[in-house]
Amino acid sequence: MIRVLIAEDSAVTREYITCLLEEDQALKVAGTARDGVEALEEAERLKPDIVLMDVHMPRLNGYEATRAIMERVPTPIVMISASFDPEGKVTNPEELMSFEALKAGALTIVEKPLGPGHPRHEGTVRKLVAAVKLMAEVKVVRRWPRRPRPAPASPPPLLRPGRPVRVVAIGASTGGPAAMAEVLGGLPADVEVPILAVQHIAAGFTAGLVEWLRQQTPLAVKLAVPEEWARPGAVYVAPEGSQMGITSGGRIRVTDEALEEGFRPSASYLFQSVAQAYGPSALGILLTGMGRDGAQGLLRLREAGGITIAQNEETSVVFGMPGEAVRLGAAEHVLPPDGIAATLRSFLKPG
Repeated sequence: MIRVLIAEDSAVTREYITCLLEEDQALKVAGTARDGVEALEEAERLKPDIVLMDVHMPRLNGYEATRAIMERVPTPIVMISASFDPEGKVTNPEELMSFEALKAGALTIVEKPLGPGHPRHEGTVRKLVAAVKLMAEVKVVRRWPRRPRPAPASPPPLLRPGRPVRVVAIGASTGGPAAMAEVLGGLPADVEVPILAVQHIAAGFTAGLVEWLRQQTPLAVKLAVPEEWARPGAVYVAPEGSQMGITSGGRIRVTDEALEEGFRPSASYLFQSVAQAYGPSALGILLTGMGRDGAQGLLRLREAGGITIAQNEETSVVFGMPGEAVRLGAAEHVLPPDGIAATLRSFLKPG
């Protein structure tokens, strides 16, 4: 039985979500909280298996409550947001706060379930229940109180110094937004190659991810558009529901090709594309994530002569994807995010 704590300021919504969850025999609502302060108190008292956290709440908002819980009583946290927009627009600043909560230790974001009369009602309920069950299995670690940022890490000795890099590809899933923000935030604005990124995230939140990443890095971050030229110093995020790759001529490919490793967009699809188009001039990075998407693609890239990096276990929220890459021998380097950024700087510095 998975014991859930629901933190939501609306009494009607708390009751509604409680009923939805308890229709599943594997879930039990152990308690509820009306605001972030109560969420912290109940998390400490009840020790739930997972917390379902609203973004906007009085006293402590979802971001502040997440940070406090992760510092005092580490618990898997799923953010629920009503700021979903079917057209992919960022219509509510709460969505950006959801990504700050991910940075503070929450595992994922899902859309707040819609009412029974809504055509997407069943889909939102199904995704919510699936996220609660899946994320309850994640073993989270304590986030220590904020301290002054340490000096940037030095890059590890390069296996092939001076090797030219013309494109960078990044894949991530659970825990990925925070890791990706740390990697991209550690790069200078004058990076002379394009960066393509695949992040598994709930439908409707990709535009919010793009907007949030823009605030985390000096690089230009945008949603990828089919056939556009991949410009140096820009980060192209794969649109939801599409595969993303690149041609040898530097044009971005966005297609509706089949799922790869069960995903679209898929990190493996991206890595295989850059391997085919750029081979030894490509650099691939596989960050934290549940499952194994990206591992086979990273192996293909390494076999093509590309540089490959996986996030290390100590800093991964879930070591599934990078761990599979390490097991396959696909990772040339295994590093924490700040070490990945340092290595990228050494490969990508102008001149």
